[in-house]
Amino acid sequence: MRKLLFVSLLLMPTSLHAQTVPAANPLAADAERLSVELNPQVVAWRRDFHKNPELGNREARTAKIIADELRKLGFEVTTGVATTGVVGVLRGGRPGPVVALRSDMDALPVAEQGDLPFKSTAKTQWNGQEVGVMHACGHDNHMAILLGTATALARMRDRLPGTVKVIFQPAEEGPPPGETGGAEQMIKESVLENPKVDAIFGLHVFPFPAGTVVYRSGPLMASADTFLIRIKGRQTHGAVPWGGIDPIVIGSQVVMGLQTIISRTVNITEAPAVVTVGRFTGGNRSNIVPEMVELEGTVRAFNETVRKDIHDRIRAIATNYAAAAGATATVEIGMGTAYPSTINDPALTERMLPTLRRAAGADNVRLGPLTGTAEDFSFFQQKVPGLFVFLGVTPRDQDYTKVAQNHSPLFFADESALPVGVKVMTNLALDYLFGGK
Repeated sequence: MRKLLFVSLLLMPTSLHAQTVPAANPLAADAERLSVELNPQVVAWRRDFHKNPELGNREARTAKIIADELRKLGFEVTTGVATTGVVGVLRGGRPGPVVALRSDMDALPVAEQGDLPFKSTAKTQWNGQEVGVMHACGHDNHMAILLGTATALARMRDRLPGTVKVIFQPAEEGPPPGETGGAEQMIKESVLENPKVDAIFGLHVFPFPAGTVVYRSGPLMASADTFLIRIKGRQTHGAVPWGGIDPIVIGSQVVMGLQTIISRTVNITEAPAVVTVGRFTGGNRSNIVPEMVELEGTVRAFNETVRKDIHDRIRAIATNYAAAAGATATVEIGMGTAYPSTINDPALTERMLPTLRRAAGADNVRLGPLTGTAEDFSFFQQKVPGLFVFLGVTPRDQDYTKVAQNHSPLFFADESALPVGVKVMTNLALDYLFGGK
């Protein structure tokens, strides 16, 4: 899940009329039993993945473990999808729809600071420097949950009315510079075809109370676009600024101009948006006006029209401010990160909400507000109906609003949420299959 920025998440209780839960699918009791029975193995997988994290497009060890486990379960396995991705197909004993379940696989260039017995001490090269590697966004939990789900479904194979496709995706946090990867690349390599997927489900651990499931119909997470602005002036002596064109001053004006995009042109009563400059680089001496500066930042939005308008305004502000001062500016948007908003299909969300309540317990399912974090699960949702939810992993005796967030070197996931995740994902697949298209 990309970056740390998020709108404060205030959990809202479900409505009273929604507490009535329909009858379970005929295999719900098996799912309940297996979520408990398989938990020791799920925990073991999670700890192994946590101790041995790998960055995006480098998940070779991780992918081999997953592929080997799926083959043991009787899945038809394809490896090397979008570099290191693994796809497994389980064909049920009866005809029916095709449901996909997705987990991401990659870790982050973060040195773990927690004190777990299975703490990561891994190191690797990233952007030319040695870095620590950690599952600081919880993808180790996602993989363990999906392997547990795959195991449970494999044990029910003969009774399944349809097909289950499990997708283990690399590089959700973005591929290394100069490479392709992630959900977008998996789609280009036909991951949603052969057999054609009818619906897709996914979850993400988040610092909510352990075992809580947070959902939202329609937009859930923001789009995410990285932008890079290069402003070229003319270098001169710092004591003679009139002898050149100062890109630092122009860059400062651009930063201030970008702030007006949200404050003066976006209707925030409809949906929030964010433009943040996270890096401003230029110059190397106090007495030299440099030739060039770079501004790098992120854009978050929940509406594609607003997203495009923000992009256009960034380009206009940067190029026009520069031109007014006699400089030039180039603007790149979407290099590295360009994720659409994660939008849950309203009809699918409504259909599967009773499943969430039954699997996690009605009191543990909450409606959440928009969040500025981003996920490339959004690419799958652009192709087929999809539902993505959050799974709480903060210990119940802690204040979830004060704990370390995803991407922190202190991020912690309470393993008591793992069987809930398995039960939720298993029941989403079962209810969808038994309900038909």
